Amino acid sequence: MSNIIIVGGGVSGVVTAIRVANSKNNIIILERNDKLLKKLLLTGNGRCNYFNEDRSINNFHSSNMDILEEIINNKNLDKILDFYDYLGIIPRIKNGYYYPYSNQASSVRDILLDELNKKNIFIRYNYLVKNIEKRNDKFIINNELECDKLVVSTGSYAYPKTGSDGSGYGFLEKLSHNIIKVLPSLVQLKSNSKYNKKLSGVRSEVEVSLYENNKFVSKEQGEIQFTDYGLSGICIFNLSYYISRGLFKNSSEVIYVNFLPFIKNNVYDWFNDFSMKHVDKNIFSLLEGFLNIKVVNVILDSLNINSNSYYKDLDINTKNKLIDCLTKFKFNIIGTLDFNHSQVCSGGISLKEINTFNLESKFINNLYITGELLDITGNCGGYNLENAVLSGILVGDDLCDKS
Repeated sequence: MSNIIIVGGGVSGVVTAIRVANSKNNIIILERNDKLLKKLLLTGNGRCNYFNEDRSINNFHSSNMDILEEIINNKNLDKILDFYDYLGIIPRIKNGYYYPYSNQASSVRDILLDELNKKNIFIRYNYLVKNIEKRNDKFIINNELECDKLVVSTGSYAYPKTGSDGSGYGFLEKLSHNIIKVLPSLVQLKSNSKYNKKLSGVRSEVEVSLYENNKFVSKEQGEIQFTDYGLSGICIFNLSYYISRGLFKNSSEVIYVNFLPFIKNNVYDWFNDFSMKHVDKNIFSLLEGFLNIKVVNVILDSLNINSNSYYKDLDINTKNKLIDCLTKFKFNIIGTLDFNHSQVCSGGISLKEINTFNLESKFINNLYITGELLDITGNCGGYNLENAVLSGILVGDDLCDKS
């Protein structure tokens, strides 16, 4: 029988405790807040998007993608669904996104807390871990608590208002691990565009393409939100991983916005046909047929086109520039918002330093690392919660097997 301490009462720590509780080990969760699972309540805008039918590894990011595939694979992802089935959570599936049928993150939290209660897991609330040492075969917490096996589940720097302050990185660094630079991810972007304020408040269905040092990186389609400082929206969040890391390397990061993602063929021909059907409309009225009025004003201003002009009267060069503006409106990205605004982080403990089948440290026996502390970042769509639950399952099952 072992004494196991889990530092952090977020999703990965709680799932670890539930999975290992069937053993004869003594288990303690140390939580700095007065409640567990605070961040879980924020997921899916309070509805808890916990899984996604799209299982592509491309929905995840890491500095070591080849190693990540040993963790994120169909066999392991099935374990997540089995776990929710064990909990008795019925899914509501919308466009491939899994939510609890109650449509409330609080339902998932309450069920997890009920499991902890049924398994008599001891939780020490309002406990701030300041120091962790390894002495001989024991881990010593704050010079007062001792355990045989330690699980560090403290979370990242993201959403510090939930109590996640990134302290786990420091503990693990002192325990011989290396930290890949931790940066905000799933976060809003700052642009130096002179049109930020003029576009602020606009929401539009677009396709966005990211270029780093003039080379294409990735593209996303969805609703963009223009702000007085730059860009937001899920399609932007999903590109922010690359941008954070690129800006850290002093790369140039450019977003091109296509306001006409619904046109799949030649845009120039489509626009010409559209204008011919509405030959009586001036260019402003023509554009207003499918664009927000603020976007219309910005596009015409950027090209110095008089709003009372007619498309048929524009010269070929201006017509080409208009189509370019509609399909490749440029935003130079100069930064991201900080950790207070990021949903998750990129970077963390290198996957080279853990055993991928149980997330145990390769440097220190009986030290386990879960969740956002690892160099695993998911896109929007439930992927980061998948990572948290899966890491808790892998660690908890391994500890249970070793009991």
